[in-house]
Amino acid sequence: MKLLIIEDEKALANSIREFFHHENHICEMAYTYDEAREKVNLYDYDCVLVDINLPDGNGLDIIKELKENKVDTGIIIISARNTVGDKITGLDLGADDYLTKPFHLTELNARVKSVVRRRSFEGQREILFNEIRIVPDRMEVFIDKNLIDLTRKEYDMLLYFISNKDRVLSKESIAEHLWGDEIDMADSFDFLYTHIKNLRKKIVENGGRDYIQTIYGIGYKFLSSGK
Repeated sequence: MKLLIIEDEKALANSIREFFHHENHICEMAYTYDEAREKVNLYDYDCVLVDINLPDGNGLDIIKELKENKVDTGIIIISARNTVGDKITGLDLGADDYLTKPFHLTELNARVKSVVRRRSFEGQREILFNEIRIVPDRMEVFIDKNLIDLTRKEYDMLLYFISNKDRVLSKESIAEHLWGDEIDMADSFDFLYTHIKNLRKKIVENGGRDYIQTIYGIGYKFLSSGK
């Protein structure tokens, strides 16, 4: 999962980042309105955590921009404001949830999981894709009844592929989703080939179809019906 944390309180932002890093998620940071705008326009995220009160702008304007350009991104407002009016405004703009400070990080984690599951997989606790079954709460993947052993990157890649099935994904977008925004400084994305080759091999050797199609010169596509 790839998250963007928009929060000017650096101590809180860093504690959120550390928590989600321990959960093996990719976290990007924006401490100001301008940083946040730059990131949401350049990169894609599974979920964005938005503080309303930023030193150089209003987080509600970030939500408007996200809803105009990144409609599939989950949005959770994290704010010290606890008024009904603020909650209604944020939710009316398209935020998925509103969490008032102070909060427990475990509660934030549960809400992020719920939003991403609802956005990407229609709220299912188990993700069913033909013969593939994924149990996100346990990070388990089955081909029919066979549990397959995936690395964390292979697991995250499979989820990303399934949530974007039949779409051509560039090497850059896959790398950014799995390793964070700084990966776009890499000289090449050839290292992706090994991860994709291993994922394909594990699926096929356990009785699954070959879903990964190489789009030469661009990236990859995860087919609905396989080959």
